[in-house]
Amino acid sequence: MILQIKALKKYFHVSKGKTVHAVDGIELSMAQNEILGLVGESGCGKSTLGRTIVGLYEKTSGEIWFDGEKMPQRMGPEDFKKYSRKIQMIFQDPYSSLNPRMTVRDIIAEGPVLHGLWKNHQIDQNVGDWLERVGLSRDHLSRYPHEFSGGQRQRIGIARALALEPKFVVCDEPISALDVSVQAQVINLLAELKEKFGLTLLFIAHDLSMVRYVSDRMAVMYLGSMVELGPANEVYFRPMHPYTQLLIQSNPEADPALERKREHRELKGEIPTPVNVAPGCRFAGRCPSALPQCRSVNPSWKEHRPGHFVACHLF
Repeated sequence: MILQIKALKKYFHVSKGKTVHAVDGIELSMAQNEILGLVGESGCGKSTLGRTIVGLYEKTSGEIWFDGEKMPQRMGPEDFKKYSRKIQMIFQDPYSSLNPRMTVRDIIAEGPVLHGLWKNHQIDQNVGDWLERVGLSRDHLSRYPHEFSGGQRQRIGIARALALEPKFVVCDEPISALDVSVQAQVINLLAELKEKFGLTLLFIAHDLSMVRYVSDRMAVMYLGSMVELGPANEVYFRPMHPYTQLLIQSNPEADPALERKREHRELKGEIPTPVNVAPGCRFAGRCPSALPQCRSVNPSWKEHRPGHFVACHLF
């Protein structure tokens, strides 16, 4: 396994006696050359998990092992230099993640030059090649981030992350700002690099159909906890957890005629607060199949089918 996460927790203390349980006891492992899709509602902790894995957030507790080596509790400058060659992240908001004072040339070349992978005379050629791979032009080398649209800035962020040819990439909503045609281009690029470099991807997204298409396995998060994990097609077509079932049913059909005929089940109730989480299943207040013990006893993580795990009292 290239990545192993053991009992990972990330809490934020917002005020006296109040703590946000953003990531709460995640257990996860990923094999080399695997794409794991991570889905869930906004605010469930997907991006926080990704940022904690790459070291941007300090772990509250738990362990992260990468390539057989335990990562430090808090990443220092030397640790970031060591792991940035192997681990990269494509951020959800490209504008805030790109330095507005740097040109596209400097943004994409910064990592490879820092690690001694590119010589000065190679920068223009290599940056131009990466711009073309993500659907931009070599003429954009001297431009600044504010001169691009949101989708174009996202492609610059993708090129910056992949230019180092890392082993593992956290993709935090990497295609949400792109047009459909460009989404397909970026997905195909990621698949190509996955095969060429043995790339491993944690693919965070809201589009369940896209996640099923691109991923080998799919994981579902709810309020900081993992509720289901299994092969992508298995989770999509045979979901076990009530939350996963409702989440997939909310995914629209591509054919408008089928969408109009399809039965819709409304997900009722408000998402509970992640501050000082109460015991029991976190989905109990919104679950149409909740049992009495769901409100008081945390469900255990079980392998119900080969490679298909679920945390639910119904199984």
